[in-house]
Amino acid sequence: MDKTFDKVVGGSFVIQDFDFRSIVTADDLTEEQRMIAETTAEFIERDVLPADEHLEKLDYDLTVKLMRKAGELGLLSADVPEAFDGLGLDKVSSTLISEKLSRAASFALSIGAHVGIGTLPIVYFGSLEQKRKYLPDLASGARIAAYCLTEPSSGSDALGAKATAKLSEDGTHYVLNGTKQFITNAGFADVFIVYAKVDGQHFSTFIVERTMEGVSLGPEEKKMGIKGSSTRPLILEDVQVPVENLLWEVGKGHLIAFNILNIGRYKLAVGCLGAAKEAIDLSAKYANERTQFGKPISSFPLIGKKLAEMNTKTYVLESVIYRTAGLMDAGLADIDHNSPEAGGLSAKAIAEYAIECSINKVFGSEVLDFVADEGVQIHGGYGFIQEYKVERIYRDSRINRIFEGTNEINRLLIPGTLVKRAMKGELPLLQKAQALQGELLQLIPGQVFEGALEEETHLVGMAKKIFLMAGGTAVQKFGPKLEQEQESLSNLADIMIQIFAMESALLRTQKLVEKQGEDKSAQAIAMTRVFIHEAFAEIEGLAKEILSTIEAGDTLRTQLSVLKKLTRRSAVNTVQLKRQIAARVIQSESYSV
Repeated sequence: MDKTFDKVVGGSFVIQDFDFRSIVTADDLTEEQRMIAETTAEFIERDVLPADEHLEKLDYDLTVKLMRKAGELGLLSADVPEAFDGLGLDKVSSTLISEKLSRAASFALSIGAHVGIGTLPIVYFGSLEQKRKYLPDLASGARIAAYCLTEPSSGSDALGAKATAKLSEDGTHYVLNGTKQFITNAGFADVFIVYAKVDGQHFSTFIVERTMEGVSLGPEEKKMGIKGSSTRPLILEDVQVPVENLLWEVGKGHLIAFNILNIGRYKLAVGCLGAAKEAIDLSAKYANERTQFGKPISSFPLIGKKLAEMNTKTYVLESVIYRTAGLMDAGLADIDHNSPEAGGLSAKAIAEYAIECSINKVFGSEVLDFVADEGVQIHGGYGFIQEYKVERIYRDSRINRIFEGTNEINRLLIPGTLVKRAMKGELPLLQKAQALQGELLQLIPGQVFEGALEEETHLVGMAKKIFLMAGGTAVQKFGPKLEQEQESLSNLADIMIQIFAMESALLRTQKLVEKQGEDKSAQAIAMTRVFIHEAFAEIEGLAKEILSTIEAGDTLRTQLSVLKKLTRRSAVNTVQLKRQIAARVIQSESYSV
């Protein structure tokens, strides 16, 4: 982790191949990073889990007390620069903290909202004076932050917000009016990052303090899950906010909102990773303890299959997350947060990986939903009982596909952002798609693969060609109207998600093989092979659906014939590979690499 990696163009993974030495993985941690992870895990085990029952009953005082204790340990200050009493850690280190915190369920969400979407707007977009005033207290937990974007009438359409801000006649303050909905930490937050339209049209961001006259809260929402986190409306009635509390500039609120959401999406995926690992641990242990027909249920192949698939998807998610952390570290590395240009530079650096952040969010939330669902199934009737933690993991997981932008919205953003970048000349996407046309008309010979992961490397390359073929055809057919073809966009997004996931797992495993050899990497190799072959089959189906939407008759038959050439692969005994994966998980009673 001492190595500094080169900056990578966001979204370029669909048109470019990468060397495994160029990515960050969860296996590259320094001793210092391991210590940070251990400190976080010890805090959760020692201080938070014993208080879990009280926290789930929405004990504000206890939540704040524990958050301040986390602040004393430095767990709230990872992303705050040292100049403002933070630790200024890299994204990999803050990722480790978030992952380990996830065992604390709702309490982890309270911390996550505070250190992420609550604090980062000031870190990246605040003036020097704002940073000096707020960041030290936010880093220590002396003040708790909340993020206020959603309104009763605007969720996914964030820019449709009705909250208003009007500059006073003497120019000393803005008068804010409006209601914000579903605000995490609202019950005990001291500082609110609020979005409102200046003069009803210029979307802008303000730092609002709880003590300001006219600030009030609605009642707690009665939620399906994450019950220990506070979720209340924030009501603003003629709140006088000093002009120095305007964040960045009038009319630039959308840049703050969307870029902070990018990081929020990434951090959400990190929480999903931690929860998925815990669900695997609980399920493997239960499967070994629970006996039916005279033997532990872990000995039944269908239970083993579940554990293998849970473990495999989690390994791939972990690969995706730490690769993305490395990308963001490289992108944000050279920014001086004391400089006047910090806001613009931060916005640009974060926006670079908007596609990857959305992929993390969609893939992470859906992996956790899968893992939690299978975890409940392994527990049988007991998985439906609150006494068993897997029941809460299942309930808590459901919100992840909704907040930080629904998965549907993110699926539209993934290919939509890619096409916009291509149109601006930031990515040679269309050139690559055109160059592929000539190549596709030639016969693609069958290949013989001998080395470990050789065929899987080939399949990742073919998946990129399939994306360019299907995506290029869609762009040619629909042009600017492509954004209205939501089904095709969603399919293109799913192909992109699978490509990034496949390649991230492949590169990580190749790195492991170089470091420790094939024998010690057998589990990682097996999981990578299973995931790539199954994801590739899914990509084939998605591409067929896209082409069938666009073309018909002989043209469609020709396109499907080309697709068939691109999807040639040998059959793999995934049943045997999954049995191999399951054996390790069952033996260790934990997530296994």
